[in-house]
Amino acid sequence: MRTQVAIIGAGPAGLLLSHLLARRGIESVLVENRSRSYVEARLRAGILEQATVDLLTDIGLGDRLHAEGLKHDGIYLQWPGMRHHLDFPDLCGRSVWVYGQTEVVKDLIRAGLEAGRALHFDVTDTEIHEVETASPSVTFTDADGVGQRIDAQVIAGCDGFYGISRPEVSAPGRQVWQREYPFSWLGILAAAPPSTDELIYAWHPNGFAMHSMRSPQVSRLYLQVDATDKIDNWSDDRIWTELSTRMEFDGWRLTDGPVMEKSILPMRSFVSAPMRQGQLFLAGDAAHIVPPTGAKGLNLAAADVALLDNALGALLNDGDSRLADRYSDTALERVWRTTQFSWWMTSMLHRSGDEFDDEVQLAELRYVAGSRAAATSLAERYTGMPF
Repeated sequence: MRTQVAIIGAGPAGLLLSHLLARRGIESVLVENRSRSYVEARLRAGILEQATVDLLTDIGLGDRLHAEGLKHDGIYLQWPGMRHHLDFPDLCGRSVWVYGQTEVVKDLIRAGLEAGRALHFDVTDTEIHEVETASPSVTFTDADGVGQRIDAQVIAGCDGFYGISRPEVSAPGRQVWQREYPFSWLGILAAAPPSTDELIYAWHPNGFAMHSMRSPQVSRLYLQVDATDKIDNWSDDRIWTELSTRMEFDGWRLTDGPVMEKSILPMRSFVSAPMRQGQLFLAGDAAHIVPPTGAKGLNLAAADVALLDNALGALLNDGDSRLADRYSDTALERVWRTTQFSWWMTSMLHRSGDEFDDEVQLAELRYVAGSRAAATSLAERYTGMPF
């Protein structure tokens, strides 16, 4: 088959890019090694920045988001004896939405299939070829076991941290930066109404805890655990007890309920540069990972895709390569700003076990709570700058 853009990966980055390109009249073929049902079910991010919501709304994919998503105008920062609210609209004029990545993916897949775009799930043996030429290609075996080849002008690698795309970027000067954190998040999805109107980010001597939500009936909660911990060590009763302890606050009670899903999520920061080699462009987790504390993973992927859409539109429709040539450098500026914010939020809220670090973290939390300038800085970065 022949197309203009071959897209590898049916996460938010690949699906959104396919949709945006189609609006420019640019054809694409997307391949994904997982099944559609798997892609639509995997739990990931749940917070959408203002710019991501605006983009999805502008391209006609905001109806369900606005009907079912939960708009949030702030967060609570908590430490023992104190719960401080940050009012985002007052501080920076923006908000965020709770709308799970699974729902974004469902909306994008449905829109793609309804428009007749080529989405291939359950593929195997995917390989990238000749990215340094004007005629790159992708080969794979489809769900029926038939070998296929896509001849394209451009390949977009949107296949995540463990995908095949990033290893193809081997240009001289390639650099990788990474930090593995000594703790993980134990996350649960519970059939319990949210206990709060806004997200709670809680510092506690036992470790970080977070209260989020997915709907008026479903809560999403997290605990800091050791990086080597195992989910078998955590019964539902132990999880709820520890969540209640770490988020305890006078006059407030944590609502519990049946745990529908639980897992332990590793924490890492990772950046790979450049984000392009020849006719291969990387976007999303294929090029960078941030810890989830700052709620940036999906939003950073959307920002990459918004840039790449503009660059490929100019390249393929107008023969103008200037935006494509600057894509990596331009994207990495935002990547590093976002990486710094995610690292800062993570460092401020997670206990290291060192008493000196404890006092520094508490001093930082008090500073954010007491300084409008510091609170505004957090609000601006949490809600996200325009794409």
